[in-house]
Amino acid sequence: MNESVSAGARVLAGGKRIDGPGNYFEPTVLADIPVGSPAYQEETFGPVASIFRARDVDDAIHIANDTSFGLASAAWTRDEAEADRFVRELEAGTVFINGMVASDPRFPFGGMKHSGYGRELGPWGLREFVNVKTVRRSTPPASAHTE
Repeated sequence: MNESVSAGARVLAGGKRIDGPGNYFEPTVLADIPVGSPAYQEETFGPVASIFRARDVDDAIHIANDTSFGLASAAWTRDEAEADRFVRELEAGTVFINGMVASDPRFPFGGMKHSGYGRELGPWGLREFVNVKTVRRSTPPASAHTE
């Protein structure tokens, strides 16, 4: 976070270590995050929220995809065509429309790009922990038998 703030990102809330035993950090909100800064290009996990201002849907999709990561995304819209476009064009393993990103054991969860391989949770996740062997056995033709 410090690198992003040094590059020009603004801390709207939080941003400090909480005193006491352990490693705790205040819930933090960043805005005006410069292109190329860590908070722009890397996966940032809580308790940090990054705010990006987009001119339109094209710009929003560009901003969201302008990273080598793609774990999960969320978009809010009342327009069904926009929602369909977000689902098709956002390069993320999970896309939430009008809801916050959250894992649910009934549904597969996992990323794209450098956000990992495979899925956890749901039947797809369960299959990640098994090995499948394919065996195809044919009966040789009768003329192939020798005495």
